Amino acid sequence: MLVGCVANKSVPIVEKEYVSDMVDIPQNPVFYAKGIDKGEIGTLDEYEHRYFRVWNLDKVDIELKDAMWAYDAFVVGSSYGENLQLLQQDFFDSIIDNSNFDAYGTLNEKAITLTLVNVRAFPTDKPLLRDPNKAGEGFPFDYLQNTTIAPNKPLLLSHYSKDKAWVFVLSSFASGWVKANSVAVLDKQYTDVWQKAEQVFITKGGVPIYDEEGTFLFYSRIGMMLALINEDAQNYTVLTIAKSTSKKPIYIQSKISKFIAHKGILAFNETNITAILDDLMKTNYGWGGIYGQRDCSSTLRDFYAPFGLWLPRNSYQQSRIGEKVMLSGLKEEEIVTTIKQNAVAFETLLYKQGHIVIYAGIYNDKIIV
Repeated sequence: MLVGCVANKSVPIVEKEYVSDMVDIPQNPVFYAKGIDKGEIGTLDEYEHRYFRVWNLDKVDIELKDAMWAYDAFVVGSSYGENLQLLQQDFFDSIIDNSNFDAYGTLNEKAITLTLVNVRAFPTDKPLLRDPNKAGEGFPFDYLQNTTIAPNKPLLLSHYSKDKAWVFVLSSFASGWVKANSVAVLDKQYTDVWQKAEQVFITKGGVPIYDEEGTFLFYSRIGMMLALINEDAQNYTVLTIAKSTSKKPIYIQSKISKFIAHKGILAFNETNITAILDDLMKTNYGWGGIYGQRDCSSTLRDFYAPFGLWLPRNSYQQSRIGEKVMLSGLKEEEIVTTIKQNAVAFETLLYKQGHIVIYAGIYNDKIIV
């Protein structure tokens, strides 16, 4: 949804104002992207370096204390479960025991996601909520939902939970627990082949991807990059990976339409900006990517990926990328003037603590994001 930035008045946001933006502000991104033609603004080599980074590590490079941040952040007395009751100490004790951090960094195996995976702060599907009596703190704001990782993305495995149902992983942009049966371990020869191949960027999400026999593998998702094997006039043939009952990866050739993918990075122009945003705007907001949706920072990550621009995971880290114009300390009218004078449509990010958006331009003298 495209919305206007308005004055920060001490009145609640009501449904009427929300609907007003939907009605009064053009919702088609092409309205704001007209005339943009920047060519390639990303660098393929740099993007691939970051994308495949974890496949080129000899060992986990995150300190144990940083990997265990959630075990200090979420404690008894302020954490609620799915029944909206306070979680008890035995919940945390069992989580810590099963997390098996004595084995941290002992695997160091290269792996890949087999489907869209949830990255969890604890090795459990159970939610952890803040006070459900406060707005924005109950369902669906599950604080254990860290992020999601698309299918067939690189991972480095640290160690398994004691029950072996979960594995602690590093990706190019996040770390945490994923279900052990959602990943496959790869030999170095295959990670090397994948990286050296020409890459195909997915530009349209929600399209089913199959193997040669028509068996469903996963849905396409903007932000994915697959190794090219060959192509014809209508389709790319790409390398995809599934897992057999023997837990070994199966290397598959999948045919995908050129309608949903592009060889190499996209040019940053009106047509491509509109196409990517049209697809992303079909997705509802989802805290930490829950239910396969996107939150603010994952929307930005996926928007810029086909253009060869790699962004970190959370909004604060994203706000540190590129040239910065500080707005803190300015009066409200000075903030508006500064944005209007300096912001560049679809290249400028606007950040406030905990949230980040893409600047889209000006409409009826309003800043549109």
